[in-house]
Amino acid sequence: MEQEAVELNQDSIACSICLDLLKEPTTIPCGHSYCWSCINTYWDEEDRETSHSCPQCGQSFRGRPDLKKNVTLAALVEELRRDGLQGAADLCYAGAEDVSCDVCSDRKLKAVKSCLNCLASYCEKHLQLHFETAAFEKHQLVEPSKKLQENICPRHDEVMKIFCRTDQQCICYLCLMDQHKEHETVSAAAERAEKQKELEQIRQQIQQRIQEREKDVKLLQQEVEAINVSADKTVKENDKMFFGLIKTIKEKRMEAKNRVLGQKKCEVSRVKELQEKLEQEMTELKRKDGQLEQLSHTEDHNQFLHNYPSVSALSESPHSSSIKTRPLRYFEDVTAAVDQLRDNIQDVLRDTWTNISKKVSEVDVLLPEPEPRTRKGFLKYSRELTLDPNTAHAHLLLSEDDTKATYMKEQQTSCSHPDRFTAWHQVLSRETLVGRCYWEVESRRGGVRVAVAYHSMKRAGRLNECLLGCNDRSWALCCDRNSYTFWHNNVKTPVPGFCSRRVGVYLDHRAGVLSFYSVSDTMTLLHRVQTTFTQPLHAGLLFYADGDTAEFVKLK
Repeated sequence: MEQEAVELNQDSIACSICLDLLKEPTTIPCGHSYCWSCINTYWDEEDRETSHSCPQCGQSFRGRPDLKKNVTLAALVEELRRDGLQGAADLCYAGAEDVSCDVCSDRKLKAVKSCLNCLASYCEKHLQLHFETAAFEKHQLVEPSKKLQENICPRHDEVMKIFCRTDQQCICYLCLMDQHKEHETVSAAAERAEKQKELEQIRQQIQQRIQEREKDVKLLQQEVEAINVSADKTVKENDKMFFGLIKTIKEKRMEAKNRVLGQKKCEVSRVKELQEKLEQEMTELKRKDGQLEQLSHTEDHNQFLHNYPSVSALSESPHSSSIKTRPLRYFEDVTAAVDQLRDNIQDVLRDTWTNISKKVSEVDVLLPEPEPRTRKGFLKYSRELTLDPNTAHAHLLLSEDDTKATYMKEQQTSCSHPDRFTAWHQVLSRETLVGRCYWEVESRRGGVRVAVAYHSMKRAGRLNECLLGCNDRSWALCCDRNSYTFWHNNVKTPVPGFCSRRVGVYLDHRAGVLSFYSVSDTMTLLHRVQTTFTQPLHAGLLFYADGDTAEFVKLK
């Protein structure tokens, strides 16, 4: 009776909007009470300007009523709180996501336990019978579950307490007498106990693996820190050395400039000094010439003969009768010397930069993963490749999907492009290749070179620099009708093996591994390259004769 009174009191002081104990209770003109915030929110959502209504009885009010606190209800709520009835007032009702009590007749409360024997869920009040009655002592109580009906056999409507190991499913005792009669069966509890042991073992393995992974993660974090420190230190030291080189070059530049300007000043001064002396001599000669001219017009023979010895005396010139200069090159030889120095520095940079790039690419903290051993393993790294029409020789005909090329006698395109091969009948893939990649090439009729190459490989002319496998920027397997050969940097290497129409190519760019396989019923390694790739690669094809066809196989 006391509990019913409590519930009655709760109903009388509950807000019909939020269904909770009234907070700041306020009573509207029709007499119904609500939480102050609840009724305001409700009226705000009504979106009416002229009238508002009661959520409970529907009575409308002209304008929005002025709300005031209901002092009596507020005192009652406070009294219930003081009397320790808050728990009863705050009873938890079941929501859409909750498991509800199967016994509650009116508004259902949240279930606190589910019984696997009764196949029902109970709130705290109705669960007390399981604790007070001896008949329910052995019932198995679990956390509230909505899936209790899954324990009922859909065929016989009986509780499934048996596990069929043959069919790996739970069954009831009637199923055991019927279609599972000859099967291996145990109680569900016994199977659970066995599976529980397996579960614990699995958990131990998982925990052990978690610990191992935590150690690995910690190790990798340390590696990241070490890599960052080493890289930052290297960049700083490299900057210092490069700035030193730049400073030295600037100093030599200024030294060369000053020496040229100093020599210019010296030579110009020397030339001008000689020029002034020659001009003075010219002035003296002109004066002497004037005297001789005047003497030549003297009519008095005696006067002429008397003055002639003094006027005709010509002193010897202290300077060369003719000035000889070097060819007009002046400081051009210095420019040629600086030009030679520049070429030498560029040669050194080019030669040593390859070594620097190699050293950078050799920084590999993680061990490379092993090469797959089965075709299934290779297919994990398969790449769908397409041919780049902009690189295709003019006599190559590409399929609509750009996966197949055929060498044709007739020219197929007249469009020029800087990436197009102009002499050799070659084509590269549109996609760049980095990381671990695998693809297959199938050829028909004649031979083909299956290759990889840097994008920087030259395209124009019939030089080796433009031919797949005949330069240091490409690697190629030559697949003739009867034999294989491998080409790199114009070095030919015979490759033993039975020729097949399909060749598989495996690339581990980071590890510097390039492998060619003959693909038939099995995969046979033909040739493997271990090197250092300094740039992304492209797959390539080279054709020899009219009608030769090859395509990138679409792998599943």
